[in-house]
This record gives sequence, structure tokens and C-alpha cells, in this order.
Amino acid sequence: MPATLPLFPLGTVLMPGAPLPLHIFEPRYRQLTVDLITGEVPDKEFGVVAVREGHSPDRSGSAGMHAVGCTAVLLDARRLPDGRYDVVTRGARRFRILDLDTTSRQYLSGTVEFLPDSPAGDAEDPRLVTMLEQAARAAHREYCRTAWRSGDWSEPGEDTPVAELPHLLAGDCLMPLTDRQRLLELTDPVQRLREVRRLMARETGLLGRLRAVPAPQGTFPDEHSLN
Repeated sequence: MPATLPLFPLGTVLMPGAPLPLHIFEPRYRQLTVDLITGEVPDKEFGVVAVREGHSPDRSGSAGMHAVGCTAVLLDARRLPDGRYDVVTRGARRFRILDLDTTSRQYLSGTVEFLPDSPAGDAEDPRLVTMLEQAARAAHREYCRTAWRSGDWSEPGEDTPVAELPHLLAGDCLMPLTDRQRLLELTDPVQRLREVRRLMARETGLLGRLRAVPAPQGTFPDEHSLN
């Protein structure tokens, strides 16, 4: 059934299960944070949607955002002396925007439908799925060894469901936004395994040829900030 969510446009794609810290100082998003803390917004859950390159949701409306996003659940919020907030969230459920509401609240909200996985992957040979899972994990290890020289990374547990694994693996890979968005939109878990393995192998090869490593998240002061 359709639901109403506050929407939080960002220049990144949030994956289910992935952490997302945010530094919030624009008044309308301070109000969203207050509404999340006080229970005005149910379940402390809001929607994160990626902004299309060269667009702004304020100027372009729905054309400025991807239609599929991921909800974020508020885990912790710290109010700073000047009224800003540092918050910690985690990705939860994928959704598709059906309609936008720009007038009811200070911040953007929308009518959405949630996107469960399709049953297509259930028909796959379990042995093939196991092979794909092992290949995706191996590609993840190779990428992290190449990119994160400090060793500050870890593998998802062996008991991680196949449907959740690709999103968690992608969380350690700084791939282009369009690739992350395509991965988020895939509803076949087996196809997600294939795609995340391909993307990580490609990025590892690029890092090796460029002889460069990604900048750690949080290096740049405006990352994941709302102003």
C-alpha cells in the first residue's frame, strides 16, 4: 500500500543496511530531525533519494531526483549548541516515489510504494547462487585490499542473507552514483550478486591502472551536509 514519507534528497545513493551519518544545519531539515526525534514522523524513518547530476530538487522537482530511493532509520541524534544536528542513520527499505508534496511541511515529502524483491531468484540453482556469492565476496576482498590500504574494512558475516549481501558489499566501494542507483533498483537478488561482482572487479582494475586510491568518506567538509 502507498505510504507517506519525508524525503531527503542527497548527492549519494543509500543502500539497505548501510550506515549514513549526516550533519544537518538547514532549518527545514533541522525540523525534520526534530519530527523524527519526537515521533511526529512514525518509526523514525525517512526517505533518502539521490539527486540527478546537474539538477536540484528545489528547481527541478521530481525530474531532479531518481524515482527509487531507500529509507533511512534514525539511530542517534546529537544536538549542537547552535541548533545543528549530527545524526547517525542506517538504510532500511527501498521505495519508489509516486507523488511529491512540497507544501504540507517545511521539508519535502512524498507518496511512495515500497519495493520488495521479486521471486525470480528463488528458481536459481542453489549451487549457482553459492558460486556467485563466493565470487562476489572475493571481488569485495580484492577491491578493499586495493582501495583501503589501512585495512579498515570487514566482510559481512557468513550468515548474511543473499538478498542483503550485494548492498553491504557495495557499501565499501566508491563506485559512480549511476552504478549504485542501478544496483539499488535491481529487485532480483541473484542478478544483484552478478552486478555487484562485476562492478567491484571493474573498479579494482581502474584503481590498479590509475595507481590511486579513493578518498575516505568524510574527507571533504561538505559531504552529506545539508545547507
